[in-house]
Amino acid sequence: VGPDEWTMIEAGLKQRIRALNLFLDDVYGEGRIMKDGIVPEELVKTAKTYRPECQGFRPPGGVWTHVVGTDLVRNHDGTIYVLEDNLRCPSGVSYVLENREIMKRVLPEVFYGSIIASIEDYPERLLETLLKTAPQHVTSPTAVVLTPGVCNSAYFEHSFLAQQMGIELVHGSDLFVDDEDMVWMKTTRGPQRVDVIYRRIDDDFIDPEVFRADSMLGVSGLMRAYRTGNVTLANAPGTGVADDKAVYQYVPAIIRYYLSEDAILKNVPTYLCSVASDCEYVLNHLHELVVKPTNESGGYGILMGPQSTKKEREDCADAIRKDPRNYIAQPMLTLSTVPTVINQTLAPRHVDLRPFILYGADLWVLPGGLTRVALKEGSMIVNSSQGGGSKDTWVLLRN
Repeated sequence: VGPDEWTMIEAGLKQRIRALNLFLDDVYGEGRIMKDGIVPEELVKTAKTYRPECQGFRPPGGVWTHVVGTDLVRNHDGTIYVLEDNLRCPSGVSYVLENREIMKRVLPEVFYGSIIASIEDYPERLLETLLKTAPQHVTSPTAVVLTPGVCNSAYFEHSFLAQQMGIELVHGSDLFVDDEDMVWMKTTRGPQRVDVIYRRIDDDFIDPEVFRADSMLGVSGLMRAYRTGNVTLANAPGTGVADDKAVYQYVPAIIRYYLSEDAILKNVPTYLCSVASDCEYVLNHLHELVVKPTNESGGYGILMGPQSTKKEREDCADAIRKDPRNYIAQPMLTLSTVPTVINQTLAPRHVDLRPFILYGADLWVLPGGLTRVALKEGSMIVNSSQGGGSKDTWVLLRN
């Protein structure tokens, strides 16, 4: 990515995350954007990721979105679009760092006197971000990474980041909340106070007292400690309402509302099936559109209309009619391609790019990101859970 184009992308990402953070602060606060009719209140309150338990609460520093992974695509005409925002537990940055390390070993001569922006300081930046958003009364905060365990598909990343940051990797059973709503970590030297938790567990499982009572992954009383202001959770519970794929349609309006600016990065044109006229159009044009559930991830539940069978379209239409709020549709973009080694030959494969944005005292964008590759010929689904791969991404410091 050239320096001029990256400057535009970086500015657009900072603008977008700043606005979405203000949106979350407002949704769980005064709700002005809904009262003013910019975003429908019903759309927000019916999102599966909306957490009424967070209503009236403001996290330390007003930061909800500590770590964000925003997916970008380049259309055939060269225009860069935001495909979706990931504000809950975005994963993949470990691949970014490991891909760069491998490239430096395989092609070391390319990096000598390099004009390629460095990404190696991401773990230090992440730790700084976490510590900067610790509760204000804490002078020497302690941070940990909370993982659901080895069975999680991203466990390598959890352990990798904890090791790189020099902090403890913990399970829910390693933590407890005392009678004064303080969070403690069990150690061989006795309990140690915890001030910041980089949690890689979904909202539903973080506290069985508040969310799913059958959760074995979280910490009982954690939300009490959080609401009391004794611990920072990164990302904040409830952030998923801002990456709901139906709310995505309103992000340009959200940016104008809070920042009085036009969006630098464009949205893909989107049809909301919860809107009757949009729903009718989608049902009549399923063969042309990409249909997505509003809260699924990993590429699951997507209908690629132009590549689908009649039976798949009929099943999708039934699902939309049963729960229109749960679906959006978009035109199928022709994603850009990169040369990829397939069976010892080079072949074009479609890609997207997920830069990572950190929000602590200020916003910082990792120069580059995770380029995800659809390894199957003709496929537009790049998710690793669907067989996708990844590549190192270079941001040039000068042309």
